[in-house]
Amino acid sequence: MLTTFLQTFVYYLIQILVIAIVARALLSWFNLRADNPLVVLLYDVTEPILAPLRRIIPQIGMIDISPLVAILLLQVMQQLISSIIR
Repeated sequence: MLTTFLQTFVYYLIQILVIAIVARALLSWFNLRADNPLVVLLYDVTEPILAPLRRIIPQIGMIDISPLVAILLLQVMQQLISSIIR
């Protein structure tokens, strides 16, 4: 019972983080003010994940691929945690 709860919790937590990263990447295409509450929330949630990756992964031209790498790493983490919990 506890393992099912933990697997479900990890799954939804990572899915929320992935959605937040995708939303932040999409919002970066628009010129939104930095005091917009949605923008502030997305930056607060995603910056701890994306900032370390940006220091390691260089941009390709003007394209920041750190959100893509973060999503891939989160998916791998989800699989690892799920297999450990089982």
